Amino acid sequence: MKNKTLAPDTNIYLWTSEPEDLAAMPANLAARIYFDLCLINYFEHAALRLKNAGAIWGPVHTSVGQEATAGAVIHALHTADKVTGTHRSHHHFLAKAMQYVLPSDWQPHTDTLPEEGFIALRRTLAEIMGLAPGFCGGRGGSMHLRWVEAGFLGSNAIVGGGIPLSTGAAFAEKQRKTGNIVVCYFGDGAVNQGAFHEACNFAGLWELPVLFFLENNFYAVGTHAEAACAANPIALRATAYNMDAHIVDGSDPVALYEVTKQAVGQIRSTNRPVFIEARCYRTYHHAGDQPGSAFKYRDKEEEAWWRERESVTQFPRQLKKTGLLDEKALKTIQNRAQEAVQAAVDFCVEDGPNPKVRSELWPKPQSVAVGLRSNGGEWDSIRFQEREDFHAWRELRYSDAIAAATGRWLERDPMVFTLGEEVANFGGGAYGATKNLPARFPERVLNTPISEAGFVGIALGAAMSEMRPVVEVMFPDFSLVAADQLFNQIGKARHMYGDTTQLPLVARIRIATGCGYGGQHSMDPVGLYALFPGWRMVAPSTAFDYIGLFNSAMQSLDPVVILEHHSLYGETFPVPEDNLDYMVRFGKARILAEGEDVTIATYGCMTGRCERLLSRWRDMGIYPDLIDLRTLDLPSIDYDTLGNSLRKTGQCVIVEQAASSQSIGKQIAATLQERFFDELDGPIACLASLDVPPSVSRVLEEAALLDDDAIVETAALVAHGKWR
Repeated sequence: MKNKTLAPDTNIYLWTSEPEDLAAMPANLAARIYFDLCLINYFEHAALRLKNAGAIWGPVHTSVGQEATAGAVIHALHTADKVTGTHRSHHHFLAKAMQYVLPSDWQPHTDTLPEEGFIALRRTLAEIMGLAPGFCGGRGGSMHLRWVEAGFLGSNAIVGGGIPLSTGAAFAEKQRKTGNIVVCYFGDGAVNQGAFHEACNFAGLWELPVLFFLENNFYAVGTHAEAACAANPIALRATAYNMDAHIVDGSDPVALYEVTKQAVGQIRSTNRPVFIEARCYRTYHHAGDQPGSAFKYRDKEEEAWWRERESVTQFPRQLKKTGLLDEKALKTIQNRAQEAVQAAVDFCVEDGPNPKVRSELWPKPQSVAVGLRSNGGEWDSIRFQEREDFHAWRELRYSDAIAAATGRWLERDPMVFTLGEEVANFGGGAYGATKNLPARFPERVLNTPISEAGFVGIALGAAMSEMRPVVEVMFPDFSLVAADQLFNQIGKARHMYGDTTQLPLVARIRIATGCGYGGQHSMDPVGLYALFPGWRMVAPSTAFDYIGLFNSAMQSLDPVVILEHHSLYGETFPVPEDNLDYMVRFGKARILAEGEDVTIATYGCMTGRCERLLSRWRDMGIYPDLIDLRTLDLPSIDYDTLGNSLRKTGQCVIVEQAASSQSIGKQIAATLQERFFDELDGPIACLASLDVPPSVSRVLEEAALLDDDAIVETAALVAHGKWR
């Protein structure tokens, strides 16, 4: 046998700076970097004092010891470049904010700090303290900072959770040809998260302008990186994703600046991502101002060695030694930074030995739910339409309606794109939902790897960057693979960031219950998505409703999940002739049949089944009000239509195909009983499938699913007042 050693096409570089590198740095740049180091250091210690005094609620993860990884790095970026951060991101945010508000020619050793700098600092501290003047209205606090105007897209409390968002933002910058890059900060713990690998794979595969910046401070809470990561150095992981990697001393501002400058230049010229591993040190324990040695996972000798190398200690010595700045200039910079931080503290707390939050700065309690979702203004000028508004019709398959509606938006809006597994293959995806679209829009109908967290996170970052993604999740069960991105990120982002971001994202999910796919491909996710009020949710039961609800979803500034049942894909329905632009109102149910004996509420594939059962009920002398809910997110259920029906019938049955634990019928029933108790003549019946994972066996799957006889018999019992 023969063999040969293969070498990667990418390189890993280890960098150190020399005294002449600092000597060659412009004096004002060195002064600006030192100002940022001082500002971050003073700010973090002020935050720790406020935390110890009880003036900050929740954790405070400071960046003391890591000042240079932001204070030097940000100066190598353009102001228009974007940054995302971690749960430990005060330094990233402050450095980007100062870059944005301070003039490029501002000199900290000769000029006073402009008012904009003071404002940015006090708003940053206010946010960390949970106060209304904060950038997110106090909602985000220490771990969820965002100031999009300054280019800070958001910090993230989930380790690794913000990395796919960064990749999506970089995708948006590339699609829009802005020339901007995205710097994605993360810690050593994140490289062991699947989201990191999925996002890096996308960035390398699609050649996205993103700088993956690892702050390797060697510890998670108390676990050393060597005990958590098999790669040594960690930067080796970049080679798997077609990225050059640079390793640099994270306490050396000169090396950080120069390496970052080179990396961003490479990204701009090649559009390929680059990886930087900055080896730095977290001075204090995970949160608070105690040293790690107090918790026995570090020793005092290690801490002392790193403390001597801290950038706020060594950099001024070097500046003075090279003659770039003298002692007076250094002192002036320190004083300006300290005074600015103190002004922010004075803004947020009352005078006195024990800092107390100024009561007038607290957010109003009645604002707690404001910004959970859009206020609906995006639909103000829309004329919604229903079947009775049309007179000319044609027949269209349900799956073709999906493709037609998607294609219409791809025609209308260059910011729309669709992505998912196989969506650009076979001429229209694995199930025909993008039929003919790959050939028409090859740059915007995008196949992805089998990487749900990665491509859902890309959709999030793109949506937060003014694009309109349509993401296909092939099976509902795969939502669990992407759960962090769908629920911790997309489902919470608008509210968490204080209503500072729109989220025009549509997630299409094909429900395959009853198709023989077995326990891991057959769930109904209606109850899962209903747990997160940031999501809107619709379940079109016809091609007409699909087009109208899809158009409304694409108009929405909130994320919308569209539940598409596979059993409907091959069915043909009437749709308006030559009209793909009409919209059906969210939150408006449809009455399919009118009667006075019992209200039957259903949705999705069960709508057609219940319609076909009407003749059986009528043969029994029962005339139901049959209602297709259409909109399923719990805040948008059409209770007005349901209530009007109950005033006639006094009885109600809710019919779902979902397994009982995944259904939403009991939640709807509870609300109906609260709101319309006087109209009810008996208990509400909630019908769902057995609470077992569907089997591949046809017989066992059918045994688990709700059948027609059970629906007919239960509705008859309810109509006659004999249910339970």
